Amino acid sequence: MIAADTSSFIAYFQGEDEVDAKTVAAAIDDGTLCLPPVVICELLSDPKAGATLAPLVARVTQLDLMDGYWLRAAHARRTVIALGFKARLGEALTAQSCIDHNVRLIARDKDFRHFAKHCGLMLA
Repeated sequence: MIAADTSSFIAYFQGEDEVDAKTVAAAIDDGTLCLPPVVICELLSDPKAGATLAPLVARVTQLDLMDGYWLRAAHARRTVIALGFKARLGEALTAQSCIDHNVRLIARDKDFRHFAKHCGLMLA
């Protein structure tokens, strides 16, 4: 399994030709793509694209939240912020879902590298 961040999934959906979008496409094709719950929420909250994305998102495996998830996500975010880096809440929640399930994350947002370096996130 491999997870996708919101920006990479949208890049795929918009037909972009970047590496992350191609990786999302390949994972959809071979049935290995999964999505953290916060990514699903972000995708389906979009007033313009949400309804269009819903059937595609429904075909993808959703990562379940594990016991203690919120505490671990808070700890990871606090760790990154304490080191002086940006750590938006959505990034922390996405990263923790992937860490908990031991899946790599396809992401174009460079801020995820701090979760990879300091919290155990594996980037694709």
